[in-house]
Amino acid sequence: MYPYTSKLLRVDLSGEGSCVVEEIDEGTERMFLGGPGLAARILLDRMDWKGDPLGAENKLVFAIGPLTGTNAPAGCRYVVCGKSPLGIWGEAHAGGFWGPELKFCGFDAILIQGKASNPVYIWVHDGGAEIRDAAHLWNKDTYETEEIIREDLGDSKIRVVAIGIGGENLSTMACIVNDGGRVAGRTGLGAVMGSKHLKAIAIRGRKGVNVADKERFSQLVRQYNKNISQHPAVPLMRKFGTHAATGLIARMGDVPIKNWRLGDWEGLSKLDGPGFESTIRVRNYHCWGCLMGCGQVAEVKEGPYRVERGHAPEYEAVASFGAMCLNDSMESIAKANDLCTRYGLDVISTGATVAFAMECYDKGLIGDKDTNGLELRWGNHDAIIKLIERIANRRGLGELLADGTREAAQRIGKGSEEFAIHTKGLELPMHNPKAFSSWALAYATSNRGACHLQATTYVVERGLTFPSIGMTELLDRFSSERKAELTKTLQDFYTIIECLGMCKFLIYVGFQPEDFAALFSAASGQDMPLNEILKIGERTYNLIRCLNVIMGVSRKDDTLPKRLLSEPYVEGGAKGFVPVLDPMLDEYYALRGWDANGIPTKEKLRELSLESLCDRLP
Repeated sequence: MYPYTSKLLRVDLSGEGSCVVEEIDEGTERMFLGGPGLAARILLDRMDWKGDPLGAENKLVFAIGPLTGTNAPAGCRYVVCGKSPLGIWGEAHAGGFWGPELKFCGFDAILIQGKASNPVYIWVHDGGAEIRDAAHLWNKDTYETEEIIREDLGDSKIRVVAIGIGGENLSTMACIVNDGGRVAGRTGLGAVMGSKHLKAIAIRGRKGVNVADKERFSQLVRQYNKNISQHPAVPLMRKFGTHAATGLIARMGDVPIKNWRLGDWEGLSKLDGPGFESTIRVRNYHCWGCLMGCGQVAEVKEGPYRVERGHAPEYEAVASFGAMCLNDSMESIAKANDLCTRYGLDVISTGATVAFAMECYDKGLIGDKDTNGLELRWGNHDAIIKLIERIANRRGLGELLADGTREAAQRIGKGSEEFAIHTKGLELPMHNPKAFSSWALAYATSNRGACHLQATTYVVERGLTFPSIGMTELLDRFSSERKAELTKTLQDFYTIIECLGMCKFLIYVGFQPEDFAALFSAASGQDMPLNEILKIGERTYNLIRCLNVIMGVSRKDDTLPKRLLSEPYVEGGAKGFVPVLDPMLDEYYALRGWDANGIPTKEKLRELSLESLCDRLP
């Protein structure tokens, strides 16, 4: 079925190892499209969802969408899914070129099961695959791993996803890195790869991608690319990347400061787009099929934080290692980002964990004996760099912190739980629910823990509209009114973008929901009305929620830390406000068709053709 390959590569790492090609039935693709929807359906009946996420029984799926690898604008995304080391659904996305290359290899997904007895990597090519020894790659960073594999296989065009030392050491903050700095960052799935002794997956494909209505598809692509190239946001994205709006959101109080304790800070002026450009930026670059070019290359030529040219810190890294730690040294942030990329650590969770440790040190809950003399004073950028190295290597205090703030707080005790800012074990992204009330609900109900990308609800509170899905006006950022509707609607819509394999940044350059539907209809030859494609997003979101319910998630987990719900700031653009979560949550559950405990009802599951799950839920 256009533009799918309808092939699944199943790799069993246990014993002698095996690589088997399976068919993906057309019905599955029609019901879930691809990406996380396809991954969840593949895993649904193949997993013990109550098993050890770092045990051999856990499985991983790397999946792409039907528009990945086509000429659709920014059709570059892949997703990796499985049970997270946090004990819930794990899902991480990345752009670059690895996803399209998987399509060129002739596969829509790779399922990885079992555990190798020694380090291995998977080599996928020519419609098949083999398992290769990776002993020489173990303890190498992600950049080195990519280079060595290309040299070993004699092809500079091979694309690689790899883990670093963080994943090898099973840090629950471990991520997966591709294309020299694109990162599937969240939920610790790099640790799952590490637990399986899987260092990397290298791929090289030469197959083409076919679409059903070539003329219509090409016409749409030309028109959308023209619109993108003329959009006023594009020059800013090319110049500043994800820092483009930092100054604006800082004035609105959206940037978390000093582990979420302050509403404003004078150092923010050094961390905005111009500050980034004037200190470390070299140039921009593009992912597959993308005219936006928001990727940035950075370099620090001299000094203690020297960094060779590589992927620059994006907004989340600058906020987590900068504002969260009261650190205004952009050079040190570039170094922290480079270390995390090489070690394979999620910059959001790692920066948040460093800030947590600084607050514990500030309050006397850990001391110089615990830190081995490392002074974790606010703003001490040298200490930040050293602590990242210890976390990746699980050395000294790094052993305590390597599994994130929730685990560290449980071990430290003494009231440190108050400083551990997470939802469902996942540290919060660098956007503030005290500045945009919808963030509170979006974080609380995100399937993978606190996440700003499963529904960037604040874009509507900043002025973007999506008329075809009912979002026609600016919503008051400090009000709870319509925030349940906004969150549910954007979660379903954004799930579709993910399932198609496209980049969400397209919404910043004028893309509307009907545009995504039009591209899929032309590519697949299916006349897919917008309401029908949105139903697929709702089905996928509910399927993953059901998997979380099976793993024990309920209303008790759909919450935020006390610091964000009951401690208003006395300064800044969000002064005096805290979100009121419970009424929004009640309304959200009702709109979702879930019961008061956050569990999808049998009626809703039948409506979404998920009736097989009815007997598996409490």
